[in-house]
Amino acid sequence: MIEVKGITKRYGSTTAVRDLTFTVRPGRVTGFLGPNGSGKSTTLRMILGLHAPTSGTVTVDGRSFGGLPRGLRHVGALLDAHDVHGGRSARAQLMALARSNRIPAGRVDEVLAEVGLTAVAGRRIGGYSLGMKQRLGIAAALLGDPPVLLFDEPLNGLDPEGVRWVRELFRRLADEGRTVFVSSHLMSEMEHTADDLIVIGRGELIAAQSLAEFAARGTRRHVTVRTPRPDALVDLLTAAGASVTSYGERLEVTGLDAPDVARVALDHRILLHHLSTENASLERAFMELTADSAQYVGADLPSADLPSAGLPSADLVPADVSPADLTSGDPR
Repeated sequence: MIEVKGITKRYGSTTAVRDLTFTVRPGRVTGFLGPNGSGKSTTLRMILGLHAPTSGTVTVDGRSFGGLPRGLRHVGALLDAHDVHGGRSARAQLMALARSNRIPAGRVDEVLAEVGLTAVAGRRIGGYSLGMKQRLGIAAALLGDPPVLLFDEPLNGLDPEGVRWVRELFRRLADEGRTVFVSSHLMSEMEHTADDLIVIGRGELIAAQSLAEFAARGTRRHVTVRTPRPDALVDLLTAAGASVTSYGERLEVTGLDAPDVARVALDHRILLHHLSTENASLERAFMELTADSAQYVGADLPSADLPSAGLPSADLVPADVSPADLTSGDPR
């Protein structure tokens, strides 16, 4: 369990985190969300004792992480996949970590197999793609078989197979009773992965609740309509008591359900090209509830013009690595 109680972190006149309190429970995958500059990375570093809070306390299973001997046996973390010695091999990197934490050497080969890097374990990390470095970082986090695991943007650089594998790995770790805390900006993945959410903005807590409860805080169900006569339909639906937002030929309607919208259109001989009911989504809730906390905001676009949330880019494979070297190893 991770317990954060009233932590504040100041850097000179800048307050990165302000009076933040939350609990990350075992047996759950907890997503950690927030706009850029919200204080997520600073908070993770305070949990790991890399930064000291200006005030407040952070404990892991009731103790400060800095006071835990052989830390990898208690907490495994991936904060930055690039934070490795590029001249070492993956096996040498993990062996050094194992020796410093009195972890049996045999555990190194176990985690290399689990993350699918056995075939390239003897190659220098400097030649790894980002996705391969992410797998190595996950292996390092798993090395001490810890009860608590923290991951900062673990899906960056992974191909679709890697994303699926990580999703299943996090689920298995939580089902084993471990505490799994995952910082990510990928709303689509959090919908598939997280049980609970901690959401912060400008260093302050916005929400600490289940994923379903958080998604329900956003705009609830609405009806999406496409018609070549949007202006006429807007007037009719508004007269019928609906609230309508227009994006050209696409309308978002609240206050009436889909059959009622269809009936209004039929009664007035208005052609519909599309009619559907849209449920609340995590992405919509996140955008609405963090709108005032975003540090960098671009120009507004109708949601139909926005690119869909996709998977991270695929691994870029170095020229000296064959496809056979990249077998992904099923999580156990």
